[in-house]
Amino acid sequence: MKQRFISHLSLSSGKIKGAIAIAAMILSTSASKAEGYQVNTLSARQNGMGNVGTAMHLGAESQFFNPAGLTSVKGNVEATASILPIFATAKATLPDGSSFTTDNGVSTPLSVTAGFSIYKNLKGGIAFYTPYGSGINWTDNWPGAVLNQSVTLKSFTIQPTLAWSPVKGLSIGAGLMISWGNVDLNKGLVDPGSFNTLQQMLIVAGALPPAAYQEYGPSTIPASINLKGKSKVALGVNVGVMYDINEKWTVGLSCRSLQKMKVDAGNATLRFANNHAQSILDNQIGLLNQSQFAAEMPLPAVVKIGAAYRPISPLVVAFDAQITGWKTYKSLDIDFLDDALASYNQHIEKKYSNSWTFSLGAQYDLTKRFQIRAGVMVDTTPVDKEHYNPETPGMTKISPSVGFSFYPIPQLSIDASFLYVAGLGAKNRSVEYPDLLMTKLTGAPVMNTFKADYHVHAFTPAIGVTLHI
Repeated sequence: MKQRFISHLSLSSGKIKGAIAIAAMILSTSASKAEGYQVNTLSARQNGMGNVGTAMHLGAESQFFNPAGLTSVKGNVEATASILPIFATAKATLPDGSSFTTDNGVSTPLSVTAGFSIYKNLKGGIAFYTPYGSGINWTDNWPGAVLNQSVTLKSFTIQPTLAWSPVKGLSIGAGLMISWGNVDLNKGLVDPGSFNTLQQMLIVAGALPPAAYQEYGPSTIPASINLKGKSKVALGVNVGVMYDINEKWTVGLSCRSLQKMKVDAGNATLRFANNHAQSILDNQIGLLNQSQFAAEMPLPAVVKIGAAYRPISPLVVAFDAQITGWKTYKSLDIDFLDDALASYNQHIEKKYSNSWTFSLGAQYDLTKRFQIRAGVMVDTTPVDKEHYNPETPGMTKISPSVGFSFYPIPQLSIDASFLYVAGLGAKNRSVEYPDLLMTKLTGAPVMNTFKADYHVHAFTPAIGVTLHI
């Protein structure tokens, strides 16, 4: 009888591996970033204006917002640097009234840009920025741990750029995006209730002494997994056009292309709650420490249109509308590198939808040495309500912001801003997921459902510098 249970577990280990591979590539959103796992907060200046910039002449920083704006580089060389630490919190309230709050670390999106004059109407530049990324930590033993404990996603892009102004008022620009990234994820592997049931079955079979039984409550996960993966370099383009209609009005259009981030071989490390859990599960799932997989995730295309208006010379008001092509994230496909595990390759439906982000901001020159800014950003969610998971607590977010720049000397500005993210809440969300262990032990599909209400908020102070030479 004991051998029978071990056989059941051995058969289930392949599917468990599949679930872990899936988890390795499910990339969560932080409350402080754009929905999905996109980052919009990449400039200390524009962070104070609700992150507008598609129709603004931002010099070197335009390489991210709209490459055509690079033609406005001042002097021979212009350089900028921004760091935007993000302090985010998410809260889940379960149907029984209990609530759980994340213990997130500080995320640090950043950007460094440089622009230079080749000719009067031709500019070049290079930018380094973090267009996608996220981080969330629900802790190891909360009730939703089998869905997600913690995840950190980081992506990086280097973008060489050229911008040209063929006629007065018209600019076009293009940049080559060279991107790469990594993911570090932790999730519960075995549901505590299922592990308790397995212990009872082993006792009935005579494979476990009754005195050895250890009851696991919902706050103790018997086995967890850490997964790490590095993506291959992906290429894309960032192109834009900008036109000054007259001295008061400027319009702009930009597009960042779809990129595919591929993980060729992710690695897993198994963790047990204690020696007792390890003694029962190690022989069946120990091979997870050596499992490898290949997977692919989209960095979706982004299209932005914008307009800037200068009613009086010290004041500029700008508006951006951005659509992110999350609809390309229809499913997550996992392929095992070991041909013997081909039957456990996974196809998981995600069914994201395209989402809109709207930004409105204003900048006013109080003096030649001091500028003030204010703005607001409204960000809608692409997450499908029927596939709602705590690793992606998506919801509409409203983000007001303020900022300023101070010029101690004409060639140098110190830029600072503050943005607050207020999630509007997501009530009565649920996700259904398979209990892989019990499915194999009983021989019939066993599904669990996790339900919760979610709230998120965050704040992002930012500091940066801009230098003209």
